[in-house]
Amino acid sequence: MLIMKLKTRNFVKVLAMVAAITFASCSSDDNAPDDGPDATVPTCTDGIQNGDEIDIDCGGSCTPCAIAIENPSSYTFNRAGESTVSFGGQTTRIKMATELLGAFGDDGASLEKLQAMFAHEEGVVDFEDVDLNASDKSVRSKTAASADYFSTNATDQALIRADFDGWIQAQVDEVFPNWGVAAEAGVAGQLADGERTRYVNSGGLEYNQLFAKGLIGALMTDQTLNNYLSPSVLDEGENRTNNDAGTPEEGESYTTMEHKWDEAYGYVYGLNADPADPNADLGADSFLNEYIGKLQEDTDFEGIADEIFQAFKLGRSAIVSKDYNVRNEQAAIIREKISQVLAVRGIFYLQAGKRALEEESPNYGSAFHALSEAYGFIYSLQFTRKPDADGPYFSKAESEAFLVDLMDDGENGLWDVTPKTLDTISAAITERFDFTLEQAAE
Repeated sequence: MLIMKLKTRNFVKVLAMVAAITFASCSSDDNAPDDGPDATVPTCTDGIQNGDEIDIDCGGSCTPCAIAIENPSSYTFNRAGESTVSFGGQTTRIKMATELLGAFGDDGASLEKLQAMFAHEEGVVDFEDVDLNASDKSVRSKTAASADYFSTNATDQALIRADFDGWIQAQVDEVFPNWGVAAEAGVAGQLADGERTRYVNSGGLEYNQLFAKGLIGALMTDQTLNNYLSPSVLDEGENRTNNDAGTPEEGESYTTMEHKWDEAYGYVYGLNADPADPNADLGADSFLNEYIGKLQEDTDFEGIADEIFQAFKLGRSAIVSKDYNVRNEQAAIIREKISQVLAVRGIFYLQAGKRALEEESPNYGSAFHALSEAYGFIYSLQFTRKPDADGPYFSKAESEAFLVDLMDDGENGLWDVTPKTLDTISAAITERFDFTLEQAAE
C-alpha cells in the first residue's frame, strides 16, 4: 500500500489546508474490487488525518494530482507577470473618512463642509488631498450599502445614513458653539482627559467617536463581510464562468471574482505600508486595521491578526485555483473573527468607562471617551455576520436597545449611567461569543 506524506506549509487552519488539496481517485485495474458492482473503490483522500502531516492512503497504486491550492507567504497574486490585486477605491474611502474625522476637531468647520466631505462629489474641493477631490468615490454612498443586508432594505439604509448625517449636524449645532465651555451634566462642552481635551454633547457623548466607530461597522465591516465576501457578489452573473476560464475584466489583469475579494481585503488593509504583508504595521488607520491590532496585542486574543490574514490569502488563492468551497470556508473565518473584534472592543470600552467612573474622583473625560467608543462599537454590532448564516450576531433592534439602555439611567445620559448597566450590556454581548467578559474587559 502506497502512503504519501505531505508536510503542510501552513498549519493555521489544518482543515482548510486539507480541503485545499485534491487528489485523483484510485483507478488502477490491479486495485479494482473483485466482489461486485456495489463494492467501494478506495480513493486517494482516504486516510487524511489532522496534524502537521497529511497521510494519503492511495490504496495501492493511484497517482496523486498536484496540490491545487497553496497559501502564499504574502498577499501577492500575478497573471502573466502583472499583479492582479487592486483595491484603490477602498484606500480612497478610508482616506476620505480619516480627513472627515479630523474635521470634527475643527470648531470652525461649517456644516456644509462636513456634509460635503461625507457625500463627496467628483471634482469638488472637499479635501486637502487633491487625489481625493478628483475621485468619484464617497463615504456616504457605501455606508450601509452591502448587497446582503441593504439591497432590498432601503428603509434601514436610509435610517442608518440619517444617523451619520445627524451626528455631523449635532457636532456643528451642539458641540462647536460650546467649544470653550466646561461640560457638565446637561451642558455640552469640553472635559479634561489627562493631556487631552474631549468635546462632548450635553449627555456626555463624543460625536466624533460615534461617527468613527459607527463607520467601522456601517462601512468597513458591512462592505467586507456582507458585500464583497458574499457569494451573492462573488458569484454574481457570469463571475464563476469567467473565473473558471481565467477571463479578466476588460482592460484589467484580474477576474471580477478576484477583484471583489480584493476589495474586501482593501477595507481592512488599504492603508498599510505594504498591503501584501499588512501585519507588519497594524494600526495604519483608525478603523478596522487599528482594532485588529488592539486584539492582537491582548494575550487573550493573540493570533487573531494572523488568522484573519491567512484566511484572506488562502481564500484568494482558492479563487485562483477555482475551489469555491475553500473560498467560502475562508470567508466564514473572516466573518467570525472581524465580528469578534467589534464585540470585544465594545465590551472593553464599556468596562474601561466603568473603571474611570468608579475612581474616587471620577475621570469623566476618560470615562465618556471610552463610553462613546463603546457606543460606536455597539452600534456596529448590527453589521456583524455569523460565520455560516445570513444575519448578524445582533439585529438592528437589539443593537439600538443596548444604546437606549446605555443612555437611559437618567435624564443626562452618560452622566447618570451606572456600573450595573455597563455590566449588564457587557454580559449580554458576551453571551453570543466564545470569549469571557473578563477576557474582553482586559
